[in-house]
Amino acid sequence: MFDQSRQTGPRPIGIFVHHQGRGHIERASDLANALPEWRPVTLFCARPAAFPALRPGVEVVALPSLFEPTGDEACEMDGVATPDVLHCAPVGWPGIRAATARLAHWFDAADPAVFISDVSAELALFARICSVPHIMVRQHGQRDDPGHQAAYDAAIGMLAPFDQALAQPDWPKRQLNQTFFAGGLGVVADMPSRQTARGSLGIDASEKLAVVVTSGDPSGLSQAPIAVGARTFPGMRWATIGNIARDWHATEPPNLVHQGWVNNPEAWIAAADIVISSTGNTTCHQVLAAGVPWLTIPEWRYFDEQVEKAKALARANAATVRRHAPSSAQAWREALAETLDTHERACAKALYDPDAATKAAEWLESRIARFWGDQADRPFHSRTGELS
Repeated sequence: MFDQSRQTGPRPIGIFVHHQGRGHIERASDLANALPEWRPVTLFCARPAAFPALRPGVEVVALPSLFEPTGDEACEMDGVATPDVLHCAPVGWPGIRAATARLAHWFDAADPAVFISDVSAELALFARICSVPHIMVRQHGQRDDPGHQAAYDAAIGMLAPFDQALAQPDWPKRQLNQTFFAGGLGVVADMPSRQTARGSLGIDASEKLAVVVTSGDPSGLSQAPIAVGARTFPGMRWATIGNIARDWHATEPPNLVHQGWVNNPEAWIAAADIVISSTGNTTCHQVLAAGVPWLTIPEWRYFDEQVEKAKALARANAATVRRHAPSSAQAWREALAETLDTHERACAKALYDPDAATKAAEWLESRIARFWGDQADRPFHSRTGELS
């Protein structure tokens, strides 16, 4: 639970952090640590234990999941229709009531400078209803629905954790004008050189290496198509890092090795001649920072997020895209040939900014100053009505 006794000091910043995957947690942590030390930050998340080390003044508050039932739901209400302005708002869920009550209490007690939603359109609009200015984290995808557009229109700004070159061409100009692009936010991609990476992994400089970064998601890469790729290129070492979905019918060649979860993915990526992966936030910026040829195979995500991100990477000449894993030897040959022939290392590396967190923090402080004016850094009023 958050510290209810805090009644003095600069207005805090609140950040809702979705707990699916690593990207939301990593970029919220990166941003919180980059903000001025005098600015309090409260992170709300259903996975508080997943956060890395945070600077003093940053607290993590456990929030009931808005997306997973607890077993106490009124199941007979599951058939209540959801209006277009909402995405996930089931009726009769006590966990959602507890989460929004906790947020509403914090809004009232903390008098925040701003609330950042990463990412829930419903909570962004909830902040607006509670008279709290909010910033929406902008993600890729087909998000022209009423719910997303309302959250964007009600925001005092949007934060995109990717370079402006990856913006979708269908985004309205008015939204682009209020968006800050921070390519690399959340990913400290201190990538080793190819030589250093290969030395640490014991891979000879002349050996060809394909690295497949997997998530274990059922909609992602599985054992069988990777095996087909490895068999197609017997003179190339193939290595997978991460979980992999198993296929009973997969026939794997000796040049394919599954490394499982590793603590040095940056070394494997930097050592590769080609990387094959989905377009999750962390993997995306590590591959871009390394500047290696990249074949992207987007996984299923809500609103086609990874599909649209893969298209954006292709438009920026940073990656090649296949909608699903190549299903034959010929398809693998064509995919790898296109990836290697069209790769532009400079275009890829330009999309990763190692100072993204610092720049995003400066932008955020400027938004607070603009909208709060001379009240931006003044002590807020306590619950008693007296100036603290």
